[in-house]
Amino acid sequence: MTVLATAVVRRVPLAAGGCLLSFAVFWAVQRAADVSMVDLMVYRAEGDAVRAGADLYALRATEHDLPMTYPPFAALLFTPLTLLDPADMRTLATLGNLLLLVAFVRLSLGLVGVPGHARVETALWVSALAVWSEPVWTTLRYGQVNLLLAVLVLWDLTRRPGHRWAGVGIGAAAAIKLTPALFAVFLLVIGAVEAVRREVWRPVVRHACVAAAAFLGATLVAAVVLPGDSRNFWTRVVFEAGRVGRAENTANQSVRGALARLLHTPEPGAWWAAGAAVVCVAGLAVAVVAAVRGEWAWGVAACAATALLVSPVSWSHHWVWCVPMALLLWTRAVRRGGTARWAAAGGLALAFCSYALWWVPHSHGRPELSQNFGQMTLSAVYPLAAGGFLAVAAYAVLGRTGRYPGRPRVGTASGPAGVRRWRTSRSA
Repeated sequence: MTVLATAVVRRVPLAAGGCLLSFAVFWAVQRAADVSMVDLMVYRAEGDAVRAGADLYALRATEHDLPMTYPPFAALLFTPLTLLDPADMRTLATLGNLLLLVAFVRLSLGLVGVPGHARVETALWVSALAVWSEPVWTTLRYGQVNLLLAVLVLWDLTRRPGHRWAGVGIGAAAAIKLTPALFAVFLLVIGAVEAVRREVWRPVVRHACVAAAAFLGATLVAAVVLPGDSRNFWTRVVFEAGRVGRAENTANQSVRGALARLLHTPEPGAWWAAGAAVVCVAGLAVAVVAAVRGEWAWGVAACAATALLVSPVSWSHHWVWCVPMALLLWTRAVRRGGTARWAAAGGLALAFCSYALWWVPHSHGRPELSQNFGQMTLSAVYPLAAGGFLAVAAYAVLGRTGRYPGRPRVGTASGPAGVRRWRTSRSA
C-alpha cells in the first residue's frame, strides 16, 4: 500500500464519523417534521392488494387517494412490506435508503474516475452532504425507491464489459419503473453507431440485450402471477400520463411540467410531444457520442438527464441522478481548474440543494397555472439545470475534433473500465 493510500485509509474513521453525524441529524430532523413516508405506505397497500387478489389499478391508498402507477412487477416486490409493522417499515426503509445513498455515491465516484483508494473516504463525505439535497431529502421523506433504481442502473454501467450479469440491473429497474429503459436504448444506439463504423462492440450490444431479457423476464413473471393486472397496465394504464399526477404540479420537474406551467395549461399536448422528441434526440446524441469517444461518465450522466427530462412526470425526488452529475463537474473542475468549470459545478449543486422549486405557490388549488415569469423560472430549476448540464457535456465532448491520443475505443475490450483508466489522466 502506498503512503498516499495509507493516509487515506487513516482518514476513513473521521469521514465515517462525519457521515454518521450528518445522517443522525437528518434522521432527527425528518422525525421532528413527522414525515409520513406516504409513498412507502402506498407500496405496502399495493403488496396487500397482491396478497388479497384485488385490482391493483383500482387501488386508492392513504388519505391522499394515491393510485398504483408502476408496472405490476413492482407490486410483487412490495408484498414483503405487508409483513412489517408500519413503524418498523419506516425505520428500515430510512436505514436502507441511507445505505443505498452511500452505495450510489461510491458507484458515482467510480464512474467519474476517482481512484479506488480514495473512494471510501470521499463517498462518506459526499454522502454526508448529498443527504441534504432536495431530491435525496424528498426520496427519504416519501420512502421512495429512486435510490434503489439508481444503484441498480449504475451498478450495471460501471461493471466490466461482457460481464455475464451486466444488463440485469437496468432490466430490473425498468420492470419496476419504466424510465430506466432509456439506458438500454442508449446502449443499443452505441452498438448501432459502432456497427456503422465497422467496429462492432459485442459487449455493449450484449449488455443491452441482457437488459431487455431481464425486463421481459420480470414482466412475464408478473404476467403469470397477475394476469389481469398485467393486461390492464400494458393496454390501458401505461398510456394514462395524467394518472401519475397533474402535469403542472411544481414537483413535476420534466419538460412536460415546465411547458404546462409556461403555457398555463393542464395539458401541453403537442407542444410537449415535440419538445420531448427534440430533447430526447439531442440528449441521446450527446450521450452516445460521449460514450463512443471514450467519455463514459459524460455519456451515462447525459442519458440520465435526458430520461428525466422526457419522462411525462419526473417528480423532484426522481432527480437523485444529480449526484453523479455534480460529481462529474466537480472532478473536472478539480483536475482542470478554471472559473467556468467551478461555476458549472457550483451552480448545479446549488440548483439541487436550494429547494427553489418550493419557493413558489404550490399547495391549495392550482396556482401553478397562473405563475409569473419569476415563479416559472424557479419551478423549472431542475430542467434548466439539466439543460445546462447537457450543454456543458456537449461542449466537453463535441467541442473536440478527431481521435484522442491514448483513448480506448468503445469497441475494444477495455470498454468502460479502460475508459475510466484513461479518464484519470485525460478528462474533459
